[in-house]
Order: sequence, then C-alpha cells, then structure tokens
Amino acid sequence: MIANVIRSCFPVAAKVVADKAEDINKLNVFPVPDGDTGTNMSLTLGTVVKEVQALPAGATMADVAKAITHGSLMGARGNSGVITSQILRGMAEGLVDAHEPVTTADIAAAFRNSVKVAFKAVRKPVEGTILTVIRDVSARADKCEKEKLSVSEMLEALVVEAYESVARTPDLLPVLKENGVVDSGAYGFATFVEAFVNAALGNEGKLTDFETSVATPTDAHNAADSRVQIELNDDWEGSEFRYCNEFLFKAEKPFEPEEALSYLSTLGDCELVVGSYPDYKVHVHSNEPNRVLEYMLRYGQIYEVFIHNMDIEAHDRTAKIAADQAKDAAEAEAKPSEPKKPLGFVAVAAGDGEAEILKSLGVDVVVSGGQTMNPSTADILDAVAQTNAESVIVLPDNGNIRMAAEAAAAASEDVKVVVVPTKTVPQAFAAMFAVDPEASIGDNAEAMGEALGDIRDGEVTHAVRDSQAADGSPIHSGDIMGIEGGAITVVGSDVDQVTLDLIAKMQGEEEGDTLTILAGEDMDDEHFQALCDKIEAANPDLELDAHRGGQPLYPVIFSIE
Repeated sequence: MIANVIRSCFPVAAKVVADKAEDINKLNVFPVPDGDTGTNMSLTLGTVVKEVQALPAGATMADVAKAITHGSLMGARGNSGVITSQILRGMAEGLVDAHEPVTTADIAAAFRNSVKVAFKAVRKPVEGTILTVIRDVSARADKCEKEKLSVSEMLEALVVEAYESVARTPDLLPVLKENGVVDSGAYGFATFVEAFVNAALGNEGKLTDFETSVATPTDAHNAADSRVQIELNDDWEGSEFRYCNEFLFKAEKPFEPEEALSYLSTLGDCELVVGSYPDYKVHVHSNEPNRVLEYMLRYGQIYEVFIHNMDIEAHDRTAKIAADQAKDAAEAEAKPSEPKKPLGFVAVAAGDGEAEILKSLGVDVVVSGGQTMNPSTADILDAVAQTNAESVIVLPDNGNIRMAAEAAAAASEDVKVVVVPTKTVPQAFAAMFAVDPEASIGDNAEAMGEALGDIRDGEVTHAVRDSQAADGSPIHSGDIMGIEGGAITVVGSDVDQVTLDLIAKMQGEEEGDTLTILAGEDMDDEHFQALCDKIEAANPDLELDAHRGGQPLYPVIFSIE
C-alpha cells in the first residue's frame, strides 16, 4: 500500500534532512541570511513524522494525507517550513486516490497538485527557490509518464531533476550567485526527495540514461554540491523588515485569508496564510509585530507565537560561519605537522552504535551512510584524507556502496587505498579483528577478506512494496523479511519471530558458536532484551553478544560465527 510506503520512508527522509540541517542553514541567504532554513524544514518534517507514526496500523492513504496536512501545518516554521508544508499537503492529497500499486500517472498527478497548492499559498513566487524545484520536478514527472518509464526509473529521474534544478538556482536568483550558494530551501527539498526515494527503492532500482547532463542521482547530487561553496557575507545591511512573525491561528468568525494577506502585505513582506477554516498558519516579516497580532486577534485566537529578530540571526549566522572557517583553516594548517601513520581505516555505518563499535575496533573515520543513504565517492575520499594515513583500507559495509568506494580508491592520488568488500557492518567487525598493525596494507586486506568467510549475516526489515522471496513465495508490503546473504529466506508478520526463524534456519544449515546482534533505532531496550532472552532460550549453546546498533530501517542485524 502507498500509505505503508509513505509511513516507512517519511521518517527516514526527515532524519536525513535533520542530519544536514546545519549545512542547509549555512546556505540561507534568501529572503534574508538568518541561517534557519534547515532547522525550520527539519522541525516541520519532524512534526509530520510524529503525526504519521501515531496512526493505527491499518491507516489508509486518506488518513496519512490528513496527518501530513495537519502535522506540517501545525509544525511549519519559517517561510521555508510553511512552503514545505504546502508542498507536502499537495503531494499527500494528490495520492489519496492513487492506484495500488502506485503508477507513474499517480505520481505525476500528485506532483501537479503539489505545485498547484504550493504556488497558490505564495502571493509573489520567486524563481530560484524551492518553488522552482517543485515545478521542475513536476514537469519531469509528466515527461517520465509520457516516456512510459517504470515507477523506479521515474523516481530516480526525479531525484536527478531535483538536484539539477537546485544547481540552476544561482542563475535565477542574483543574491545566490553573489554569495556563491544554491538556494537553501531548494537544497533541503532535494535532500528530502533523494532520501525518500532511496528509502522507497532500497537503492535497488536500476539506473537509466535519462537524457540529462548528469547520468545518475549521485552525480546530480554532487553537481549541486559543487555549487555549495559557503562564502562569508557580512555586508548585509538589514532587510527593510526586522522581525519574522509566525504563529498558529484559529478563526472564530468568518475569515478571508486573501483579505488578511492584503493587510499583512502593508505591514511587511513574505506574507503567508495557509490552512483551511478554522485552522491556519500565519507568517510575515514586519517591523510591527504588535500590529500583526492585533489584526489577527480581531478574527480569532493566536497561539504558538514565534517572533525572531532576523538582524541578530543574520549576524549570528555570519559569526558562526566565520568561526567554522577559522576552525577548518586551523585544522588544515595543523594537520600537515602531524606525522602520517602507516595504515588507516574508513568504514560506513548508518547507526551511532555501529559507529562506536567500529571506532573501538580501530576504524579511524566512520562515514554516515547505509542502504538508503549511500555516501558519494567524494564523501569517501574526504574520509580517507581525514585518517592522515599513508595507506587506507575502506570497508563499504553495503553492496550498493562498493562501487563508490572503489571509485574513491582509483581517484586517490596521494594515499594508497584498498577496498575490502564488506557488505554488512558485522562483516566489518570480523574484518577489523583480523588486522595486524605490523603487516602491510596488502597482507591486511587479504587477511580481512578471508575473515569475511568465517561469518554469516542476517538482517530483518520491513517490506515497503510487494515482492517475492528467494523461493518465489509472495511478499506483501508491510511484511517482515529475514534476509540471509542478500536473499530473502524468511517472511512473517512479527520481528521477533522472523529473527528466531532466520537464526534457526542458519544454524540448521551450519552451526555457529557466537551470535553478534545489533538493535535498530526503533527497537527500545526492553524489546531488545526480551528478544535476546528468546534467542538464548531457543539456542542455549550459542554465545550471544548484544549491542545497540542504532541503524534505521533494520530492527535487527546479526552475524553468526
């Protein structure tokens, strides 16, 4: 069901935006350089996540759309957050009557509705912003439908279009070009789209030549990133309006949003009144917050009022960027004086717990990433540089990341880089145990590769779309899947039971002595302990090594040695 896909993927995408909020903030120069776009978008998406997660298991797409509309309206923060709320509302409402399974026509129609709702909310749309990107992506969706691409091909193409549109924003909005940045809201939206699509497809969709200047979503992302060169901007003399006013409004008498917008425009700019009777979100930049509030109080109640001094925020942004740049310069200057060590290690992990374990085993730099958040070649090269080592071994820990790791190895000029093709984090644990600090990079890479053969991996996750298991049996969206060596071999409806069944199957094939198990971010400590107790009861001769992995999407990851 499309409702289940959205409920599974939305929290993942929202977390990616939250993780990149500070980077998005630094890009923020329009309409004023107050450095809060990433924070506002993250808070808006976070409220939606709470409402969507509160829905019952059998919630329909209509229920999900209502939760997204209400959650984004109630949580919308700042100009970017309010516009994002309308984009989400239009998209969600556009999918209410979608087919099961969803078609490219459904997706294109949803994007068209999103454009309609978003542009209706903004009285004076500006080119080179998030609105431009949603319109460009919608146009690309229409083209994909006409070309009869598959749903997965279409979604990949939309990620490409989103980042290409972001890369074009400086050519459309002079203030962006002057400051050497892309539009922050546009970049935040493209980040969300990319993360959502990755979660929906599991990065299993085959890439196609979309007749674009960049061939893949990763290339498109990097092309946009290449224009994200933050420059110090301390010459902003202040907007005509100093205060950003935003609040929720409940109308208690007949109320016309257009009349309110007309009046608010006489007090300032960036005026927005979105929602439907009786609940609205109001946003305006003005020098007279008292008059804004007094006017709205004529028609109803106001609550959750936020008034920000954008002048102070702009100077804070400048000071923070200057401090960050000074810190980076100092670190860059100090680094060459430090002697390089002979051998360093880079690994990829999606969870904080996984990262802590890897570092305790000797990994120098852990790159954030995984099944739905594949790091780029540039990300891995940057991590290699951070190790300050003469030679570096990279552990990609995911089959989808191996190519980027190998591309980084080929592109590295000053550091010898070798990739040990780990497919999971538990494999990386085993590989690190095989390291000999006195041995050469070649001998270590060989020993680490051999160590991978001593363990077998198991993963438990939710199905986000209909598929089939290794034996051909059907898998339905929402099922719990047990994955062994990349193949789906166990399917059920309960995480604990699928985990137990998968362990039993693997032990039946080849009995192991030790089971290392990692709990995902959505499994609480009590549930994890109960699961471990069940595993020990069913496998009394199997030594259990339990840790919190913190990985998204996968409630359980384990290995058997």
